[in-house]
Amino acid sequence: MLELAYRMVSKTIEDFPREGSSPSLGTIMKSKKIKGNRNLQAYIVGLALGDGNLSNPNGRSVRLRISCDLKYPKLLRHIIISLQKFLPDNKISVIRRKERCVDISCYSNLWPEILGWEAGEGSKHLQEADIPSWIMSRKSYAIACLKGLIETDGSIYKDRGYDMVMFVSIIPKLAKSVFKCIKLLGFQPHIYYFQPKGKYNSSKIFHIRISKNTEDFLKLVKPIKS
Repeated sequence: MLELAYRMVSKTIEDFPREGSSPSLGTIMKSKKIKGNRNLQAYIVGLALGDGNLSNPNGRSVRLRISCDLKYPKLLRHIIISLQKFLPDNKISVIRRKERCVDISCYSNLWPEILGWEAGEGSKHLQEADIPSWIMSRKSYAIACLKGLIETDGSIYKDRGYDMVMFVSIIPKLAKSVFKCIKLLGFQPHIYYFQPKGKYNSSKIFHIRISKNTEDFLKLVKPIKS
């Protein structure tokens, strides 16, 4: 299965099916139980909180969809392999959504229990999706979750020659939990927000920034941005 995942990523964008293609019957599989690798589970929770979406398009099985830009082929491969390791009996599908973006999908009715929010009940913002409390109980879980969050909704950049890490969210509870998670690892992040003035988007946008000991943070969390 892992070899298949590698081959999937090696395809060109033209090889991926277009958005709207129906999944095969083999795609709609159900796992009987959640696997025991909690670090891997925490990483997938981070990915989903950052750039994931739950839906139930066929009325039978919940689909987790994680979007990924094709300029990050290593991250794309890592997401596919991580999902396959976590739910080895389930098929992972890669669907071309835009010119330079794909959706990685996996069907399982366990997703709401794993992630902590529901399909068809509104956006993560409306459901106040948050980092599960068990992830805060161990540093290795927090590291794994932060890795997924930064890989999807974070950025790594330089400011006046210094490395910076930024995480952005419109979910207040999630932003506060990310702040808490980073402090749990011994770093001192800064949190602030912007209030958009647009007519249709009035949600506060929270920024959590790491500007001190950033190199140590990156060595610890090891986010993939390539």
